[in-house]
Amino acid sequence: MPPNINLSSGRPPFYRDVSVLKWVSQVFVLIAVLSVMLLLVREADKNLEEQSYTGGYDFLSVDPGFRILEGIDTDPATGGRALWAGMVNTIRLAIGGILLATIVGLLVGIGRLSGNWLVRRITSFYVEALRNVPLLVQILIINAVLVSLPKLTIDQGPVNGWIHLSNKGLSVPRVFIGDGFYQWSVFVLIGIAAGYSIRWKLLSIQQERGYSTYPNAGFIAVLVWSAAIGWWLHPVFGWIGSVFDFLSRGVGKMPPVAVQVAVSLVAVGLVALLIKRGADSRRTPAGTGRAKLTEDDYFRMFSVLATVFLVFFITWVAWPGLASWVTNSTRDLFEVFADKFVFEVFADKFGGGRSGQPINAMRPDISMPGKFARYGPSGLNLSRALAAIYFGVVLYTSAFIAEIVKGGILAVPKGQKEAALAIGLRRSTAMRRVILPQALRVIMPPLGNQYLNLTKNTSLAIAVGYSDVVQIGQTLYNQTGRTFEVVSLWMLFYLACSLTISVVVNFFNIRLKIVER
Repeated sequence: MPPNINLSSGRPPFYRDVSVLKWVSQVFVLIAVLSVMLLLVREADKNLEEQSYTGGYDFLSVDPGFRILEGIDTDPATGGRALWAGMVNTIRLAIGGILLATIVGLLVGIGRLSGNWLVRRITSFYVEALRNVPLLVQILIINAVLVSLPKLTIDQGPVNGWIHLSNKGLSVPRVFIGDGFYQWSVFVLIGIAAGYSIRWKLLSIQQERGYSTYPNAGFIAVLVWSAAIGWWLHPVFGWIGSVFDFLSRGVGKMPPVAVQVAVSLVAVGLVALLIKRGADSRRTPAGTGRAKLTEDDYFRMFSVLATVFLVFFITWVAWPGLASWVTNSTRDLFEVFADKFVFEVFADKFGGGRSGQPINAMRPDISMPGKFARYGPSGLNLSRALAAIYFGVVLYTSAFIAEIVKGGILAVPKGQKEAALAIGLRRSTAMRRVILPQALRVIMPPLGNQYLNLTKNTSLAIAVGYSDVVQIGQTLYNQTGRTFEVVSLWMLFYLACSLTISVVVNFFNIRLKIVER
């Protein structure tokens, strides 16, 4: 007779329970990380006290005593304003660099797989030459080339009146927002909302009846018509400035405790919504009950609740002044749109007799106010330092993007291209409609990394004297001695830029993901 074997499904001892071990290990790691961080903070605080270091961020509200070569404010009144001008310069450089590097990298990556021998060799040399030379060396070489160019004259070329290139930099035509841009943008927003409504309706009809209703074309048509109408009728929205004025005065009178209560209620509401969605996702197909919650479900609920307690702690205990900061910042934002003076700059967005074209364009010009010629305000002017760092990061990053594009195209099964050609599509059409849409699933994750690298590589602008956030921050801590504070602001700024780029790239990455049943 075989021995009696107890097959009852009882829970194992807690020291062998996978659920218990998972929770204990994660809590232990969390406590260890927080303990190490606390130890480092205390050690740093002790070392600073021994050196009689009295830090603080009060220098942000003091006149820095220097001018900035270029930016939104060349004579900042405070250190905070100076840093903000440097941040704007960095953001402009990063956004412009990402756009141009993406276009150049895409074209070079496609050229790497071209059937034309000459195109393939030129693009291969482009990639191998640029990605194997350090970026700093490329920036210095470009700057040296610009310095060696001829001096600026009235009839400067290479295309006089359109493109001016000299030892003072580059000037090209620019497109800029006109007097009626903000009123016109209201029509554009209305067109986007109406277009999405039309698109959703056309998609519903297409799914019900089975024939194509061209929802994307409908969205574009509504948006274009709304923008075209707004081009002529935008002055009718000049009264929106008074609405922002009312909002700014209302926010300015709001007590800080009301902001604290509002933030707490929003946090509680989001937690309740997330918990409800998680519980509904566990509902059985018949809808009669809910499936048993797993350890991951409990861990997510615990994480959400811990986040709420953290929000409460920061809002009410650790940083009660956060409410005042939010109130003042929101009031200043509304004042910018309400035709008020903010940071000694008149920000007239709506009203004020604005009835001109929403968008305008101008060709570059060269003026001679004295003995020396200089670029006028009409064109898009890139100083020598800006041109050196801009083209340096664009060329360097585009070489890596080209290899990413090449790898993504090669990752698409060969049969997809053969099938597209078999049904009569041209090579360009097959690349645009068949190959690249599938290659984007492979391209997007490493492409996001290159965007992050480009943004952080803009800090090398200090090598050529461009007024970015690093160069201005270095000047500030040389004058004030607040190195730790300035470095911490650098870290927060680049962290915010990196997280923003990651969120945008992940959004498109999720949209491109294949949905499985």
